[in-house]
Amino acid sequence: MSPMKTEPGFPKILIKIIAALSGGFLLFVLVIGLSTLGFRGIYDGRVFPGIYLGAINLSGQTPTDAAELLRGEFNYPEVGRINLQYDDLSWEVAPAELGLFFSPNYNAELAFNTGREGGIIKRIAAQIQVLRYGIILAPQFVLDEKTGIEYLESIASEVNQPTIEASLNLDGLEVLVQPGQIGREMDIPASLEVAALQMRTLQDGSIPLIVTESYPEILDVSAQAETARKILSQPLALIIPEAKENDPGPWSLSPQQLVEMMIIERVSSGNGETYRIALDPEQLRTYLEKRENNINREPQNARMYFDDDTKDLVLIEQEKVGMELDIDQSIIEIDQQLAEGNHEIALIIDKTIPGVTGVNAAEELGITELVSSETTYFYGSDSARMNNIETAAAKFHGIFIAPGETFSMVEQLGDISLDTGYAEAWIIYGDRTIKGVGGGVCQVSTTLFRTVFFGGFPVIERSSHSYRVLYYEQRANGNNNPKLAGLDATVYVPLVDLKFTNDTEHWLLMETYVNIGQRWITWKFYSTSDGRTVDWSTTGLKQKKDPPDPIYEENPELAKGVVKQVDWAVEGATVTVTRDVYRDGETLWQDIFKTKYQPWAAVCQYGPGTNKMPPENPDTDDPCNKN
Repeated sequence: MSPMKTEPGFPKILIKIIAALSGGFLLFVLVIGLSTLGFRGIYDGRVFPGIYLGAINLSGQTPTDAAELLRGEFNYPEVGRINLQYDDLSWEVAPAELGLFFSPNYNAELAFNTGREGGIIKRIAAQIQVLRYGIILAPQFVLDEKTGIEYLESIASEVNQPTIEASLNLDGLEVLVQPGQIGREMDIPASLEVAALQMRTLQDGSIPLIVTESYPEILDVSAQAETARKILSQPLALIIPEAKENDPGPWSLSPQQLVEMMIIERVSSGNGETYRIALDPEQLRTYLEKRENNINREPQNARMYFDDDTKDLVLIEQEKVGMELDIDQSIIEIDQQLAEGNHEIALIIDKTIPGVTGVNAAEELGITELVSSETTYFYGSDSARMNNIETAAAKFHGIFIAPGETFSMVEQLGDISLDTGYAEAWIIYGDRTIKGVGGGVCQVSTTLFRTVFFGGFPVIERSSHSYRVLYYEQRANGNNNPKLAGLDATVYVPLVDLKFTNDTEHWLLMETYVNIGQRWITWKFYSTSDGRTVDWSTTGLKQKKDPPDPIYEENPELAKGVVKQVDWAVEGATVTVTRDVYRDGETLWQDIFKTKYQPWAAVCQYGPGTNKMPPENPDTDDPCNKN
């Protein structure tokens, strides 16, 4: 054989060393292999020595014996205690009930297989470790989630509850409350996971159940219920703020009325949903609107008269502050005050102080002297007509007219009816003189017109009568003065008015005086004269027309044989009155008042069955002319 050749430069000694090591390694492997085979042979079918499961030494045990040994040692799933808690609820449960199980056979097999699994190197390494140090295996428990879920589901009914919204209702005057409820639902998977963490420690313990809570939008309505009870606890009184003796009110709403008006509504706020307790604004508006006319009033000046001796004003009637109900703001105020528990609530009233109060002095208002006065007479008037003159004249006594104000007689008169003190008397209606409520008021309007006319004040609106009324042409001695024709004025509420303007810089005070015994009415104006004077002229009666033939009427209220004249013949005519108003020698203005009076027929009435009525020849046998 040829000798082994070596590579140039490779030391022979190194080759020898490598050969020696290779032989040693093969020898080591051979020894270990033989030892392992012997070790496995000795412990064939038994757990290798040095293997523990927890604190239990299973060395040399067959899997069957090991399982039996473990069965008595690891009983935690049966004897352990887990306390499940939520709020004030708790359940004590064995881990086994939550699905925790210990398998002795499985754990015995686990111990038996230790050092026997894997490749030869892994097995050899494991066996060496067993021989030198031993191996402690952790007991292996199994969690059956299905069992745990079933148990938790069985107690979930005690935890779970629906979310309930609180509610508030009324049953008559009783306030019914349904408390709210927080919804709860157990999170079973999460609760089981927390329980498993505790059970892995093989220690008893308490764990909190995982519960999801859902809050209702409204949980508690006790405060709102108390508000509703307070509102219904007593009547609600609505008052005028700082009410005077003659002011309207108070108005009372009983609890029964309040409950009919009460509303309970859900509202959103910055803190979420809540219930609002209040009176229905629309019902409350309707209630206030029905009382609005009783509350609202124009400011009324104090009524006074001028004392000619002291030159000062004397109070007749205290002023009335103007009031206007603010319904919108009153509703808000009632809502707020009720919520605070108040049951006497002042309405929101806009008040207006009149121009003349009881503390104003005459000089302060420019009331210093008599600036105009006129008197008319009403001889021949019956009691009803005189009553109406007195009643109407009283409406104007002590009335003030502001500088620049246009005065309306109709507005001041107001309602003319039996309820306001008037009686039925003769009035002109169309082309007839008939009985009507308020006959005689035109005596008052005619007197006012002449006071305005001769005082030099601007006349804004004036209407004459349809025919000449002889009352308005009477002198103090009772005789007629035709020169006064055209100086009458009629009013008919609300259509026909008499208006004039106080065009001075001072207040104007009107006073009226009626003397029933002497049959006169006087109207006076007090103010401060600005020097104006009046010239006037009249054309007198022109284009006269004879009255028509008398009119005869049967009146069933008259007895047989009774003939009564109810209207008198007056000739028709036209008249023009001119007025010139001067001041400091200059003409302020000129007025021309044209009046056309219709001729007026006499009217006679007779009882049914009266002889010779109506007369066959009125010209020679005219009962009207005899009456």
